[in-house]
Amino acid sequence: MNKEKLTMTIDEAGVLLGIGRSLAYQLAHQGKLPVIRLGKRFLVSRKAFEAMLDVKPAANDPQESQA
Repeated sequence: MNKEKLTMTIDEAGVLLGIGRSLAYQLAHQGKLPVIRLGKRFLVSRKAFEAMLDVKPAANDPQESQA
């Protein structure tokens, strides 16, 4: 069985995104970072986090045409 954790803390998600702790919590409370609440803990589902990052770029995105 895979030993990788299914969730991460908001702090860990912030590190992966390259943003600070305060902004990570702000995004979580705004609903822009997918969090689940377990008791008093807020956790980020790895699956939802990866899906959030897998958004297709807009058709007029100049970076897409360079790839």
